[in-house]
Amino acid sequence: MKKIIILALGLLLLIPAGMTAKKKQAVAQFAETTYNFGTIPENGGPVTHEFGFTNSGDGNLVIIDARADCGCTKPEFPAKPIAPGGHGKIKVTFNPKYQPAQFNKVITVQTNGKQKKVRLKISGNIDKNK
Repeated sequence: MKKIIILALGLLLLIPAGMTAKKKQAVAQFAETTYNFGTIPENGGPVTHEFGFTNSGDGNLVIIDARADCGCTKPEFPAKPIAPGGHGKIKVTFNPKYQPAQFNKVITVQTNGKQKKVRLKISGNIDKNK
């Protein structure tokens, strides 16, 4: 009888390991991760680009944070979760005033998805005479 109880308990412990449900996971799929502004005037004011993405996973996608590598670049991101199949965008604004003639900036996007961090890059040249 003792052996039967021990065997039954052992089987009960093994069953949940094989029956675990697959965890739903979000996937941020960006249409592009780099953008070149070309040549922009230094005194022309800030320029903006939107990086569009789709949640191609089966769980809700949450953009936790988006940070640029300097204060001249400001990212904006959706505050609400993006449902599976839904779309969103990261809006990036760059101010060319007092920046070097050639620029390369990185925006790090942190998500709850499969890829925890995504790096977006902007680049271009600044015409210092305009």
